[in-house]
Amino acid sequence: MRYFPIVIVLISATMLSGCSEGVLDPQGPVADAERQILFNSLGIMLAIVIPTILATLGVAYWFRASNERARYMPDFAYSGRLEVLVWSIPLMTVILVGGVAWVGAHDLDPRKAISPAVKPVTVQVVSLDWKWLFILPDQGIASVNHLTVPVGTPINFELSSSGVMNSFFIPQLGSQIYTMGGMTTHLNLLADKPGEYPGFSANFSGDGFAEMRFIAKAVPAGDFDAWVTQVRGTGSALDDAGYAALAKPSIAVPPGTYRSVEPNMFERIIDQTTAVPEKARAGAAWCPPAQAGG
Repeated sequence: MRYFPIVIVLISATMLSGCSEGVLDPQGPVADAERQILFNSLGIMLAIVIPTILATLGVAYWFRASNERARYMPDFAYSGRLEVLVWSIPLMTVILVGGVAWVGAHDLDPRKAISPAVKPVTVQVVSLDWKWLFILPDQGIASVNHLTVPVGTPINFELSSSGVMNSFFIPQLGSQIYTMGGMTTHLNLLADKPGEYPGFSANFSGDGFAEMRFIAKAVPAGDFDAWVTQVRGTGSALDDAGYAALAKPSIAVPPGTYRSVEPNMFERIIDQTTAVPEKARAGAAWCPPAQAGG
């Protein structure tokens, strides 16, 4: 028994070793706040789980067959005090966990600016089959399955989808959010430290879903400017023809960049996605006339 605490520590360390590159290894203020919500909620729920487990073991021990001091009360039916105790603890737990969720939901509103005093870098995100397109409109460049951002600068994500609904998630930076065709969702994140943070789709979207992964690389501001300059000098331009080729379903697409992007490309993608259902509805409303004798 003297080695039992050591075994518990080793098991816990082994289990937690797999938590790197995930929500328990935050690298930004949003992810850090979300981890704190998880810990607070866990602590509140353990306040009822642990006493319940101990009470269960205690009751089983006290009312064992060999304990002659235990009172046997076969006619017991109701106790107001016991009823209050049984229901007050879960009620308090629900109120506290609900309060934590309420406060966190408002503090971590995806559209809420992280630092109003600092101008953010705008990144327009389009989920495709099955890849991610990142457009940096202020820099006039784009990338596929790879995103480079400056450390310490808020990133204002504007997200949409070329077709089916998807889910954008960088666990170490926080807050997954859905991308939907014909509309724009917004998300503000920030990376505190330089590093490469894996991102992926958290919503099943077909055959290539498992390969919808990308790397968000956070670098110092000088390195970010150098990366922008490098991208502008290489690769092809993202125009309508280039986007049409990119939008075709493909799996495990290697990271790439575009030296320039046509103006309002993101808005045109949204318009194209919106126009598809309208054409489909118009086509469904028309039926060919029946042939005589058919």
